[in-house]
Amino acid sequence: MVRTYRVVTCFRMPKRQTKVVPAASGDGVFTIDLSSTSTLDVANVPEQRPAVTEMQARHSYLWHLLIDLPILILVAAICILLEVGALPSRRGGFTCNDPALSYPHTGDTFSISFVAAITVIVPFLVMWGVETILHQDDEYTMKKNKLISSAKTASLMYRDYIYGSVVNLTVLEVVKCVVGSPRPTFFDLCQPDKARTCNNSEYVSSYTCTSTKYSRYLQIDSSRSFPSAHASLSIYCGFFIAWYLQRRAFSWRSRSVLVVPLLQTLAVLYAAVCALTRLTDRRHHWWDVLAGAVMGFITVLYTVLVLCKNFSQPSVVSTSDISSSDGNNHQSVRRLLASEPRVVVP
Repeated sequence: MVRTYRVVTCFRMPKRQTKVVPAASGDGVFTIDLSSTSTLDVANVPEQRPAVTEMQARHSYLWHLLIDLPILILVAAICILLEVGALPSRRGGFTCNDPALSYPHTGDTFSISFVAAITVIVPFLVMWGVETILHQDDEYTMKKNKLISSAKTASLMYRDYIYGSVVNLTVLEVVKCVVGSPRPTFFDLCQPDKARTCNNSEYVSSYTCTSTKYSRYLQIDSSRSFPSAHASLSIYCGFFIAWYLQRRAFSWRSRSVLVVPLLQTLAVLYAAVCALTRLTDRRHHWWDVLAGAVMGFITVLYTVLVLCKNFSQPSVVSTSDISSSDGNNHQSVRRLLASEPRVVVP
């Protein structure tokens, strides 16, 4: 009686490189012998020559070093000079005895240094942690250092995030210096000389700050109320994190039901509370906060949808089953053939 075994499989093997050899016992058992040049058509993974890849990487580093870095330093220097008043900016006038500008200065609930630290540090930590968890189930990346591999992936998105924040901050500083709107604490911070001699609702366009109670920076900052940088940066940071978690963290196979929604809630709460404290601290008018919030929303939409492509990264092709050695090929064939049904024809 002759038994014929037909193996149903998904591989396409070159016929000239595949041999079916009967076993020595002659009891109808057959083995598949693969040559050292056999190829499994699992995935079409394009290969590049090492010299070309190295040249492209060197060109990319030189481009970032010689072009991108000087531009970033120049933009940051301009923003700093505008912020400290080293570059000239417009100062808006005021109306005598205006109650909307007569609030005492009580400080900031969220300082600008705290907001800057949150904006720069927290998003990268969140993306790094999420990408580390997403990489732990991939066999190919397990062969490498998981933290380094996930940090590289997170740094690509973080680069786009920083670019969006720099654009947001630059627009904020330019608009602040062009508008020159007085803050609600303008009279307390600046103590303009014309405020002592003007009458009733007279409008004063030229004045000099005479305050000795506050620093020169606060005196200059008293005429930069519109728009709110705190509101814009906090909303940009908070909603970026929430959006990122929605697109990336909810793809976890084994995730907690409440951890990701809790992190999203904290990110949105930070954005809302930081923006609202600008009103309770009497540091901005309501339209300042509204304008800053709109700018933050527009910037986060641009960053997520245009720069980050809505976080729709292509799936990583695992090539752990594709190896040049015969041993790995044989193991892959045995593992995949074992999972396929076998049909016996008598």
